[in-house]
Amino acid sequence: IRHTSRMMHLLFLLLAVALACHGCPDKCSCDSQTVKCLNQDLDEIPQSLPANTTVLFVTGNNISRISVDSFPTRLEQLTDLYLSGNELEYVDAMVFDNLPNLVRLDLSSNNIQNFNEEAFPRDYPLQILNLSRSFLNHSLVDMVLSVLQKGNLLQLKVLDLSNNDLVILPDDVLAGLPSLLTLSLQNSSIISIENGTLRVPPLRDLDLRDNGLKNLPPVTMADFSLKPALRIRLAGNPWRCDCFIEDMLPWLKNSTQIVDVQNLTCSEPEGLWRQPLAQVERSQLKCSSDMKGVLETSYVFLGLVLALIGVIFLLVLYLNRKGIKRWMYNIRDACRDHMEGYHYRYEINSDPRLANLSINSDV
Repeated sequence: IRHTSRMMHLLFLLLAVALACHGCPDKCSCDSQTVKCLNQDLDEIPQSLPANTTVLFVTGNNISRISVDSFPTRLEQLTDLYLSGNELEYVDAMVFDNLPNLVRLDLSSNNIQNFNEEAFPRDYPLQILNLSRSFLNHSLVDMVLSVLQKGNLLQLKVLDLSNNDLVILPDDVLAGLPSLLTLSLQNSSIISIENGTLRVPPLRDLDLRDNGLKNLPPVTMADFSLKPALRIRLAGNPWRCDCFIEDMLPWLKNSTQIVDVQNLTCSEPEGLWRQPLAQVERSQLKCSSDMKGVLETSYVFLGLVLALIGVIFLLVLYLNRKGIKRWMYNIRDACRDHMEGYHYRYEINSDPRLANLSINSDV
């Protein structure tokens, strides 16, 4: 009886394992709890995934859309999902509802046109999200970033937005990510960071390399300084070494937050091209106190020029005093004759006896 019971137990165990595994999907390889469907020209997510799958790679295929039907069965153990390089265009609502324990999601190297705000359930446990090289059209960026603002990714710690055409990061894009620690914005065409954008999340690592930043405004530097543990990468930006970085230079030299400060170089003006920012002196910017001295010199020069013009004008008046006096007399006589004519006309019009004479004379 004991032997039969042991055999039955083993049989049930094998049956449970078999039911859990469901076999490996076609065109995929399975190793333990990892399933790989790489470069198989698939147009949808394989449906018969083992229930105990923890890591799923479906990369390099032609899956243009993922929806709630992409994961029809609940995969409780799936923690890592890689969907990069699939020419993915549409991420529909509730697509991740049957993946309740997903921690890492890679959607990089796709061509996302629409990312539904309801793609992630409320309070979703996702911690790492890779959206690198996902947006090829700047006009679609706001639509995709609205997913981050939705507030469903409260546990997200790592966000990769590198190699996208972002240009300007919206001021509230990170407000819905209170746990964010690492943010990569490398090579994302960013020319400006709005005030307060980086103030909300408790960032520890920020990558701003290879963008279009020419200077950092004082407000942004103040936001950085509020996070002493934050480490920032800024190399590869076209820094403009003029008066606009006058406040930035002492901050760079005194801050310990910029880990690649030695790699920051000037792109303009020509005289400071490729010179490390850490070696640029304030006097080389030709502004502030230097500009003040230049302005003072300009004002003195302008005063001398005006004084000279005044002297010349007075000299001309003096040399032509007789002609000017004669001209003034002529004007006085002309004005007097003109006023006498007006006076004569007034006397005629005011005298009733002369009014008819005046009318007849006009006729």
